[in-house]
Amino acid sequence: MDKTTIQIPAKNAQSIFSSIRGAHVALRVPDFEASKKWYVEKLDFRVIHEWPFGDLQLAYLAPPKDDNFWIELLAGANPKPQNIFTDLNESLHPAGYHHFCLNVNSVDETLAELKRRNVSIIGDPFDLPVIGKRLAFFADLDGNLIELAETIG
Repeated sequence: MDKTTIQIPAKNAQSIFSSIRGAHVALRVPDFEASKKWYVEKLDFRVIHEWPFGDLQLAYLAPPKDDNFWIELLAGANPKPQNIFTDLNESLHPAGYHHFCLNVNSVDETLAELKRRNVSIIGDPFDLPVIGKRLAFFADLDGNLIELAETIG
């Protein structure tokens, strides 16, 4: 197999938006305590901060060793239910948010541990040589899809 890499264009330090950096993804969840517990117990995420906002309860969560990417949980005020997918291909049809991605050293080892922790795996892992990645998907307690990505080559 040919090693494929993504060619990243040069950074544009002259852009008015050059200070933009990824920070977090927010997930609207129906049960604050249950969702927080799921991320802590299933993915070993750390609770960074919790606070109320009007009739909502919010929290920042971070992976075990990463302080640069956080998940923000937004709970309260009876959110509208979302579609729950058990098939990756089916999940690709609706418009809007689809998933967030977590880089891992080994997709297969991570999936084995997620299965041991009774996490809902969506389909089988697969290689996508065009981007040089091995990928897999799973769902959190509320059906939010999460991608795992491993660099292959």
